[in-house]
Amino acid sequence: MAKTSVVSAEVSIIQKLKQLYELQLIDSEVDSIQIVKGELPMVVSDLEDEIGGLGTRVVKLEGNIAEMDKDHNSHKINIKQSEDNIKKYEKQLDTVKNNREFEALNKEINMQKLEIQLSEKKMKEVAEQIKNKKLTLDTLKEKLSQKQKDVEEKRAELSKIIEKTEKDEKALTNKSEKARKNIEVRLLHAYDNIRKRYRNGLAVVMVKRSACGGCYNQIPPQMQLEIALRKKIIACEHCGRVLVDDLIQQAEE
Repeated sequence: MAKTSVVSAEVSIIQKLKQLYELQLIDSEVDSIQIVKGELPMVVSDLEDEIGGLGTRVVKLEGNIAEMDKDHNSHKINIKQSEDNIKKYEKQLDTVKNNREFEALNKEINMQKLEIQLSEKKMKEVAEQIKNKKLTLDTLKEKLSQKQKDVEEKRAELSKIIEKTEKDEKALTNKSEKARKNIEVRLLHAYDNIRKRYRNGLAVVMVKRSACGGCYNQIPPQMQLEIALRKKIIACEHCGRVLVDDLIQQAEE
């Protein structure tokens, strides 16, 4: 929007200024409801994302532990098989016919004992890893449980606020949509663009104590006079907001 611009006389400048200012008042009420909600919707969304991430980590960790349990059991089975083989070979020692058979059986027995030692070592390592994984899993589950409690509390809090404000917000939104229909597209586009620029959503502001009601910069006396005359749509030269005088609502069209 230009800093100063003359608008078509089909609808009076006063009427256009009043329409813009009245729309701003309605939208500011909607904004105030959003402020009451605060950052709760974002907080709930962030918590839900965090819970999803924690849930994925829990499932993955549980899968890892299950695989490690299988590995642990396979070593246990290997030990049992090796022990059975040793018993078999030791029994065969009673029937050996020569030194070669005796040495061969002893070699097999020693090999099986080494297998047992290796499997026991691996079992011990896997058991330690499982222990650590389970500790991590317990921590994750505790964190997940707490986050689930937190999100339920925030959802309940947000639900109460929505329940309390939903009727007013819906009525104001309908009122805003109705008011927008009376404003020409060019002005409405400029109004929306200005609102998007500022966190407080103010696009139309009054001049207060010789200053812009949006950015609080001083307005030159000549510009204040032009604003009061309501013959032009004038924007603040500092922030671009549309400026109106404090009697705009009582002004005759």
